Amino acid sequence: MRLRIGLLVIAMLLSLFGARLFQLQGIDSKAYATRAAQAGLVSIELPAKRGRILDRNGVPLAESVAGVMIVADPTRTTPNAEAIAKILSERLGLDYFDVLSKLTKKNDQVRFVYVARRVPSTLASSVMDQLRQHEYVGLDTRSDPLRTYPAGDVGANLIGYLSDDPAKFSGGLERSFNKLLAGKDGSETYEVGGGNRIPLGDNSEVKPVDGQDLTLTIDRDVQWYSSRVLRTAVEQSKAESGAAVVMDSRTGEILALADYPTFDANKPGRANVKDLGTRALSDVYEPGSVEKVLTASALIDAGKVTPQTRFTVPPVLPVLDRKIGDWFNHGTIHLTMAGVIARSSNIGTAMAATEFTPEQLWSYLDKFGLGQKTDIGMPGETRGLLPPRDQWSSLTRAQIAFGQGVSVNALQMATAVNTVANSGQLVSPSLVEGRATTSSGNEVGTATTTRRTVVSPEAARQTAEMMELVTTQDVGTAPGAGIPGYRVAGKTGTAQEVGGACNCYADGGLAVSFAGFAPADKPRFTVYVVIKRPMDGASGGGTAGPVFRKVLSYVLQKYAVPPTGTAPSTLPTKWRPRNHG
Repeated sequence: MRLRIGLLVIAMLLSLFGARLFQLQGIDSKAYATRAAQAGLVSIELPAKRGRILDRNGVPLAESVAGVMIVADPTRTTPNAEAIAKILSERLGLDYFDVLSKLTKKNDQVRFVYVARRVPSTLASSVMDQLRQHEYVGLDTRSDPLRTYPAGDVGANLIGYLSDDPAKFSGGLERSFNKLLAGKDGSETYEVGGGNRIPLGDNSEVKPVDGQDLTLTIDRDVQWYSSRVLRTAVEQSKAESGAAVVMDSRTGEILALADYPTFDANKPGRANVKDLGTRALSDVYEPGSVEKVLTASALIDAGKVTPQTRFTVPPVLPVLDRKIGDWFNHGTIHLTMAGVIARSSNIGTAMAATEFTPEQLWSYLDKFGLGQKTDIGMPGETRGLLPPRDQWSSLTRAQIAFGQGVSVNALQMATAVNTVANSGQLVSPSLVEGRATTSSGNEVGTATTTRRTVVSPEAARQTAEMMELVTTQDVGTAPGAGIPGYRVAGKTGTAQEVGGACNCYADGGLAVSFAGFAPADKPRFTVYVVIKRPMDGASGGGTAGPVFRKVLSYVLQKYAVPPTGTAPSTLPTKWRPRNHG
């Protein structure tokens, strides 16, 4: 009897053990294996080195330098967590309570946490030495490349910056080309015991794949100079902002795309949010009289006018229920088409534009790229506004002909004017050398440049000769924009902006601008400058013109572009009616 009872008890115990074994190996095997792995294995990220962003000459505008991450084992740092958190928060500028939370043991399974990322190597070494002096344990460092911007605010509006969270970017090229620049992080998993790595324990590693470099068409020196001259003009005119574009007339390559105000990419947290993007692409405004360059070249191309076509320009021009006036007071005057451009007459331009139907003028401006993105690979670019052709009236035609009622961004307008410099061919602008793919999948760069004919080479040449009169002493509206020894083609622009409480022209302020190229008869560089909402008394020729002249002079000298030595334009600007009395 006792034997039977004993055998029964043994059988019951074996059944219990078997059931538990089945539960462990069958039902809960994965959960227990995970717990075991968490208790004995540590996985860490091996950051890839981010690719550099270089200017056209290989000068770094953004690069990754030696940096480290500070990591901790909470099971070992908990006893001294408060003291360690105090040192780390003071030395690294971290939030004390956030650090304390990371250093404090929640359970025995969490053996690895990130405390600080991308810390400069010298600073991290000093901090770790201080911790060792106090014999605090449980902290270590790993490689973690640090992003730096050697040029500071030069090109920051284009480059963008990395935020504290490496998965988030402010914008600019850091964002547009993140997939190209970022590479692919690796990882390492190893076994620990007693808080220490087991030398012969399980170990696996997936090596990181470093990111690729991105080379720009930007010339850092031209970008620097343009930004400094622009800043001076914006500050002296007490303006709201400004932008400057420098473009190779033949290739469309952008040598500078400057904004002011801007920011130091190494210290983005100190910047105004409005300054973190690029106004040259995001801000839209009415171009004013620079638009007359497009209107005039289109009229000449269509055979509607020549530079010598005569206009009798009245003091005001009634159009529907409006009266169009000029920026200067005058009685009835007699101007040629060249004179209309040289004197920047709204009335004369509107009169010339009547040679076009609204649909014809719309078609030319559409070919010039108005109302379309340039798609150079930057985020936040606006397309501006070219009103649909079926919404045009005779008043719309007149106003748009001299630059009101249509909106552009700075690069868009520079590209349109550059079409005249490039013998009537619109060449798509490029910011990236070669060919590169944005994170959204668009291919951009000099290898993807497109060209299309907008006006004939002869129409472009004649328009350039008219523009040359603008910078001619005693003839045009901006002789101060001329460069001694060079033939310079230019055009002023002053336009009212919509704004204020009434959302109308009365409270909107002005956008003053200047566009042009040199040498006028053999264009090499195109420069466009716009300054928004300057103080009273500002003008395209007097405020934006000097920036244009300084920047264009600099780039002509830097690239050793010689004067052509040819005779300047002598087109007549006025005509005298015959006296029949």
